[in-house]
Amino acid sequence: MADEPVGQGPIHLELRMGPKLTRPVPPEVTAALLSAQITSTAGERSGFQMAFDLTKRGAIIDRLLPEGFFDPRTRVIVTAAVKGTPIVLLDGLIVRHEVGASNQPGQTTLTVTGEDLTLLMDLEERTDRYPNLPPFKRVGRILSKYTDYGIEADVIEEKILQPPNAQRRVDYQSGTDLQYVTDLAQANGYVFHLIPGPVAGVSTAYWGPEKRIGTAQHALTVNMDVNSTVDQLTFAYDGTAREEPQARWQDPTTRTSTLLAQPDISPLRPPLGKRATPALKRKTLSGTAKMDRAQAEAEALARAATTADAISGSGSLDVNRHGYILQPRQLVGVRGAGVTYDGEYYVKTVTHHLRPGSFQQNFTLTREGLIARNGTVRP
Repeated sequence: MADEPVGQGPIHLELRMGPKLTRPVPPEVTAALLSAQITSTAGERSGFQMAFDLTKRGAIIDRLLPEGFFDPRTRVIVTAAVKGTPIVLLDGLIVRHEVGASNQPGQTTLTVTGEDLTLLMDLEERTDRYPNLPPFKRVGRILSKYTDYGIEADVIEEKILQPPNAQRRVDYQSGTDLQYVTDLAQANGYVFHLIPGPVAGVSTAYWGPEKRIGTAQHALTVNMDVNSTVDQLTFAYDGTAREEPQARWQDPTTRTSTLLAQPDISPLRPPLGKRATPALKRKTLSGTAKMDRAQAEAEALARAATTADAISGSGSLDVNRHGYILQPRQLVGVRGAGVTYDGEYYVKTVTHHLRPGSFQQNFTLTREGLIARNGTVRP
């Protein structure tokens, strides 16, 4: 759906709200929408903020607001229809709302702020035990509790297998489901986030490595005069970002301590740059000596992978000019930035800025090395 070009076509927003099952909002709400901002980041919860015009007395201020239409925990789904093809940008819950009354004409507004449906997993602290369940099965069991909100689980088995042994260790959860699932992801170099869509009311809870393989999105083009599709694009190489983890493991039978070998991160982070950046820092991991060896190796792999991205890019674009809606958590090509920074990147963050007649996006890109691995990118 994201492949549908929008440069020559209209973009329409659909806003759905409701306690759990949603329906299109009344026309008065759509007409009062001043702006919407949605931020999606790999491995993090998405957030949104919408502003409505309350200047004219109408359904929002007279009826909907008093009836609790915008109360916290109300579900909100935002869909952008591109030439008739819908792309779900957000499926979340209202956390708070604010009314800003003003004596100035046109300045009285209702501002609604919220987060995606992973908020449901962060509302209640639990204690639970998972005997003989490896991490990915624990995550699957937790996510199965949220299917009534249309959340489907996409859980990838960890790269370094950690066979459970209840005779030696039983894994416990304390804290919220979201904290536990996120901690398990970080311990394995994975990410956990919610992907809205592909249709309203359905979303995917993804637990696995960042998706750095597959077909990239249409290229971001810069410094090519009329062919440029990006308003601004800035790159940075942070030499202190990448770390070389030092992890020791102690054999419980012989008490012999061993320095684990440096992990190969390519199973988690397939290289996107031809010249890898070196690790200038060494980081000694604490607590690995008393872990099972597989757990200690997974910790070292996770640390090496999550600090590998020394190259970052940031910029902004107009969706109508670019021709496509840039999607986060996928690959995208860059051209026009020169030999060093052209090539494919992972889209780490996208912030959608929507106003009547305007659809802007700010974004950040990352990768672990310089110089494109291939001579061309998808135009």
